[in-house]
Amino acid sequence: MGGLKELAVEVKGLVKAYEGGFRALNGVDLEVGAERIFALLGPNGAGKTTLMRILTTQLSPTSGEARVFGLDVVREGAKVRKLIGYVPQEMSVWTDISGYENLLTYAEIYGVAPSERKGIVWSLLEYMGLGDVAHNLVKTYSGGMIRRLEVACAMLIRPRIMFLDEPTIGLDPSARKLVWERLSSFRREYGTTIFFNTHYMDEADLYSDEMAIINAGRIVALGSGDELKRSVGREVILLGLGEDAVMERVLDKIRELESVGYVIANGSELSVIVDEAETALPRLMEALRREGISIKKISMSKPTLDDAFLKYAGIRFESKGRISEVRQMRRMIRRG
Repeated sequence: MGGLKELAVEVKGLVKAYEGGFRALNGVDLEVGAERIFALLGPNGAGKTTLMRILTTQLSPTSGEARVFGLDVVREGAKVRKLIGYVPQEMSVWTDISGYENLLTYAEIYGVAPSERKGIVWSLLEYMGLGDVAHNLVKTYSGGMIRRLEVACAMLIRPRIMFLDEPTIGLDPSARKLVWERLSSFRREYGTTIFFNTHYMDEADLYSDEMAIINAGRIVALGSGDELKRSVGREVILLGLGEDAVMERVLDKIRELESVGYVIANGSELSVIVDEAETALPRLMEALRREGISIKKISMSKPTLDDAFLKYAGIRFESKGRISEVRQMRRMIRRG
């Protein structure tokens, strides 16, 4: 008989309420195994960052429990902080000093022994591909280089778990890939657990062992990417309609059709999950025709992670606005 898996994160009945009665977290239950890569997905305002800030001891919960490697994040916060690395959404390095000086400063803050600091700093700069620009001011770095420097700062104490809040948002695909190559290699070498939020579905699908979808302060789905996709159904029919919106009575008629699993309307787009698209499509088109609704385009596919998100969160994952905000903010910071 195998032993019980070690838990890196254990959350039970976690609530975070604010004045006025708003609950950013509304009874979260979650377990994350050690040495795993775990992704947390959710729409803006769903509670992702609040949960991460509680787990990193920055916020106290209103009620419930949260533990990191068995340590209570409220009562044993100082011990928790010795086990974690954290990369926030906001820029966490100084732009008016060099990358080397940033890491050296963080090494002092984290209590790395003076005799070991320079060696560890240089090894991390090389590891993250920043050795050639180590003495350049950070304000001259690209977005990808800054993010790699921030990740390097979080790696300084070889943490047992790294919390990454949207670690590659705003980066181009090649920069995102490089960051994840280094993170994956670090996990393999040191057995570090990685817990991250992301606005990139492909990133969660490609790199995580397990993921959860959070919506309105609750975990609404949990599993691997493949498991969540399979939970959607067998096929997806996406219809672009000639109407700005579809009335609920029309949606009810579609839901009554044989082999239709569920239906979600998003403006003029209609996503219909079916057992078999070839059989369901003619019935679907006839139902819309009888209601006088024109069809502009039709596409069919196997369920994607985006379809799973749509099913459990009720909306499509929107990241473009958030990404542009982050890019603008970081450009302004670099300019001073």
